[in-house]
Amino acid sequence: MSHRVIHIEAESAAHAHEHHAPAPRSLSRREWLKGTGVLIGTLAFPSILASLAPSRVWAVEMQALDTHQGAVLLAFVKQQYPHKTLDDAVYALVVKDLDAKAQKDPAVRQQLADGVKQLDAKGGSDWTKRSSADQARDVAAMDGTPFFKTVRTTAIVSLYSNDMAYAHFGYGAAQGDGGYLNKGFNDLVWLPNPPAVASGPIPTDS
Repeated sequence: MSHRVIHIEAESAAHAHEHHAPAPRSLSRREWLKGTGVLIGTLAFPSILASLAPSRVWAVEMQALDTHQGAVLLAFVKQQYPHKTLDDAVYALVVKDLDAKAQKDPAVRQQLADGVKQLDAKGGSDWTKRSSADQARDVAAMDGTPFFKTVRTTAIVSLYSNDMAYAHFGYGAAQGDGGYLNKGFNDLVWLPNPPAVASGPIPTDS
């Protein structure tokens, strides 16, 4: 059975606010087999992303990392930045950016490979099979290591600076600061509105 898939492209932090993400496209079988590894998943249903995407199936193709390494890194990022309702497709953007760094720098590629090996050793063979509680302890134990820092510093940008994360968290800044101020900024309902004098002028896009 063939499936139409969303080919997820990750934007760099420098360009995340300069343009919209490219339109999703389908992957041919030849493209699927071209890379070193592929992460594939299905958008949760119902969810905001599932309602916006043309297909519930997503895929991330990797050139430097293999499929298992990508899966371990995705699970590692989910432990670093846990959001119960955030879809794996968004976490996969971090793996995409880590793969890009590994392509450019052999030292990063080796560091990521070694980190995955260390995690697998804790689990006996496949770290992704560890319980969530065990994974959390393993991640905490690696805090301060170069591997931990590389994943964390990549994730804190890649995970939140993309249109899918904006849609999930209800952040409207992709439309510009003025758009955010007029669409979502005043949605707070559990505190009283501050007096107008305390708010100051509302800036507008120029």
